[in-house]
Formats: sequence, structure tokens, C-alpha cells
Amino acid sequence: MNQSFNLCIASETVAKDALQLGVSIDVLRRICINVNAKVIRQPALQLQLTYQIILPNQILVNQLHWPIWQQTQVNFTDYLWETTCLECFIAGSEVSNTDITITHQTVPHNTALQHTTSYIEINASPDGRYALYQFESYRNPATLPPVPLYENDGHTRASIDWYDDLKPAMISVESSLSSSPSIATKPHDYERSFSVPIAQLPNQQYAIGNTMIEQIHPCVILWFGETALYFASNHASPPDFHNRDYWSRFEL
Repeated sequence: MNQSFNLCIASETVAKDALQLGVSIDVLRRICINVNAKVIRQPALQLQLTYQIILPNQILVNQLHWPIWQQTQVNFTDYLWETTCLECFIAGSEVSNTDITITHQTVPHNTALQHTTSYIEINASPDGRYALYQFESYRNPATLPPVPLYENDGHTRASIDWYDDLKPAMISVESSLSSSPSIATKPHDYERSFSVPIAQLPNQQYAIGNTMIEQIHPCVILWFGETALYFASNHASPPDFHNRDYWSRFEL
């Protein structure tokens, strides 16, 4: 079972952005971004997110900053939103039973849930860098960089897993020279896929750490030269990925 999201561009500065990039407003609005979310069970229970981006013309392709995959870059890195970044926000009730663990998929017999305003932010760069953050409430704590999300041991930073099972057709020379887990299938196509470990709760829902997944909000920031474009399924005005009023219900 999949949940699909079609992301649209934030419109507040689209006229200025189009002028800076030398394209029409219509061209920017035709940038196609789809995010597919699904739960996979092998080799371990995970939430997999696949981002597919299609640019409508070569002018944008020539200006896009899309870092090439490098295995050596796979590590926790802050401030990824300052360049091209794949993001996902997740929120839900707090799982207060401490018996639940991600590593061994231990499921508590009596899971107590408590409403909370906390949420998780996932950042992923196309080159392999990533970061996961924990917020107690809207943009709180306000420290920069944000507070990392830790595994249940309280010491190990949470991480993601990258995938290498995407469409192999029309591999570019640049991509073929790298052991990329995501390959441009056409000159204007870009794709990345990664997952985060989850645990299944007795009520047929899922959790990341102690956060039950009830809302999900995949987003993308694309940098074209010095111009950043922001994409989400729904936008606040002005654009604000952290505003939960615009997040989708998790339906997996």
C-alpha cells in the first residue's frame, strides 16, 4: 500500500523567481515532483520515501544544483536546507510505553498514547548526507542547528538508509561513474529513495522512536544557482514547512 504526494511550488515569489531563472511562471509551475511513501517489512520494518523530480526544460536543468551521490558523504550533517534538500515532517501522539524499541521491533502489550505537539524533521541531500531533528512544538527549541533525533538509547543519532532499487534505464555517464542509489532516468529526471526504521504498534499504526505517525509532510527545496524554490503538497502563506495545519494525514 502506497501513499502518494504531488508537490507544488510556493507561489509568493514565483514571478520574481521566474525572472531570475530566465523562464516563464508557467514553466516553474510545470516542475513535477511526486513523493511516494510506503511501509516495507524486509529486511526490517521501515517507512520508505521515494522522491521523483521532473524538470520541464533544459534551462532549469542547466541551473539546478543536484549533488552527485557519494557513499563517503553518507553521514549526519546539519544545515542541509541551505542547498537542494529532500525533507519530510512527521508528527503524532507520543508512545509513552518505554518497552518499544526500533532495533528489535519489540511491541509493548499496553501502549499508552499521549497527545503532543512534538514532531520530527528529516533532511536528505541527494549526495547522501542526512539529518533527523526532534522539535517539542512549533520550531521549538529554536536553536540552530536543531536538536538531533536520538534512538532509544538516548546517545545514538537516528539515521536513514538509502536505496539502490530505482529504474536503471538511460543511465547518464555522470551517474554511471558513481555508485549512486538514485539515477536520472532521463536528462530531466531525478530520483532519490531512502527509508527510516519504524515499529508497528498493536493498533495497526506505526511509530518512529516514541512518535506515532499520524501526520506526514514531504517537501523539497531545489536550488537553481542562487534561487531556492520550495515545494510541498500544501503551503502556508508565506511558505512554512513547519506549519502542521498544512500537513497530510498518514494513511498507511
